[in-house]
Formats: sequence, structure tokens, C-alpha cells
Amino acid sequence: MKRRSFFRSTMVSAAALFLLPLALTTPSMAQGKPALTISAAASMKDALTEINNRYSAATVSVNYGASGALQRQIEQGAPVDVFISAAAKNMDDLAKANLVDAATRRNVAANRLVLVVPSGGSSIDSFTDLNKPSVKRFAMGAPESVPAGKYAQEVLSNLKIYDSVFPKAILGKDVREVLTQVELGNVDAGIVYKTDALTSHQVKIVATAPAKLHKPIIYPAAVVSDSKNKPAAAAYVRFLASPTAKNIFKKYGFLAPKK
Repeated sequence: MKRRSFFRSTMVSAAALFLLPLALTTPSMAQGKPALTISAAASMKDALTEINNRYSAATVSVNYGASGALQRQIEQGAPVDVFISAAAKNMDDLAKANLVDAATRRNVAANRLVLVVPSGGSSIDSFTDLNKPSVKRFAMGAPESVPAGKYAQEVLSNLKIYDSVFPKAILGKDVREVLTQVELGNVDAGIVYKTDALTSHQVKIVATAPAKLHKPIIYPAAVVSDSKNKPAAAAYVRFLASPTAKNIFKKYGFLAPKK
């Protein structure tokens, strides 16, 4: 069966790379405050917005997206100061290529993977229920570019149902698109992070994936090697691990990362 998708190829267009520098032009630069461009996993949007509102040492502009797509932007030379990934692998790949400063790397948050359904009601109450004939479509992130999709693939594979349910999968370009498809009722269920599910009154969490079924969901942050604002970028990463930031992450449902 032909796989369906809501996104085109995740190759970054030249236009996207040229748009990022625009974020550096801000009124506060005239006041002598450093400007930082952050590339962050889409699932961090709500928490990071509040954190940035509390951060006064620099003007912060954020480019949200799937961690895999953001990784490729950095590999192609996008002017980014700090990368925050939803998976260690994306950061590991950049570190191996010396594209991030390993000395600045910190794990700033952790998460859980959940199965959600439209809040109106559903007969689905477990991941294995995705195998039921009554389930026609479900949404998950694209495993090759979206960490939430890769974690979902691991869960379904360990449950021995991935091959049978994948033909039903609608693939999202990031976890927020997956959530939207469930909210709109376009799918019977979706696999997202717990933090994303908690942002919506239009979905209901029916199952949480046992941690043993997937790799740890960790969010590492690090300064990008080509940053033109390395001292300010390093200070921002340190702030993400501060008590203030930790309390905000907790407010939005994130867990403290294991050391």
C-alpha cells in the first residue's frame, strides 16, 4: 500500500536557509543586547516561549521544527547559535561532524510518548489497538526525520505490530502536525509526546508507552560551532539548565533528564 504523508521531502530549500538570517535583525541589537537564533524541536515551543520571555540577557528568535530537519539546516550552514534536539542522535551526528561545541552540551529535559485519540470518545485504549480492523488511520511522525516518529516506530516494533499497522500511518513533518491531525478528527489516533498532548483539550491520552519499549526521550542543547555569538549562546544553554528553566519545563509536563 502506498504510504501517505502530509509533507514533502524534508530536504531544506535554499529559501529556508536565506530566511533564517532575518531573525537576527531585531530592534534590541541597537541597544547593544546580543541576538541569538535558536533551532529547537517543535515539542519545546510552549515551554521555550515562556523561558525566553524570562530570559533578559539576549534577544532570542526561535526556529521550530523536526529535529532531523533542523539538523540538516545546520549541516547546510544555516546561521544558528543554539540547537535543542528531541533526540540524542541528532546532536550526536552534529558532534561527530564538529558542528556543535561538545563542551557546552547539556541535557535540559526529558519526555514520555503517549497515544492520543479525539476527546469525543474512542474504542482505542492501547497501542496494540492500532491493529484493530476498526482503526483505519493513525498519525505519527516520519521516523526518518521526526524523533517522536522514531520513538513510535521503536514502540510498535517492540510490540510486534509495526509491519501490520504502518500501512495505516499518516506521517507528520513534526509532532505538532500529528497532534493537529488528531484534533481535527482526520485520524483515529496519534502518537505524540505527553507534553504536546497536555496542550490540547481536543485530545485524550489513552496510553503511555512503557519506557522500556523505546530509547530515552532526552532533549540535549548545545552551542553550534559556527555561532557568531558563542559567549551569549553558551550563557543561554546554561540558563536552560537553571532552576528557573527547570520549573518552567516541569510546568509544561517535561521530566528532569537523568544525569
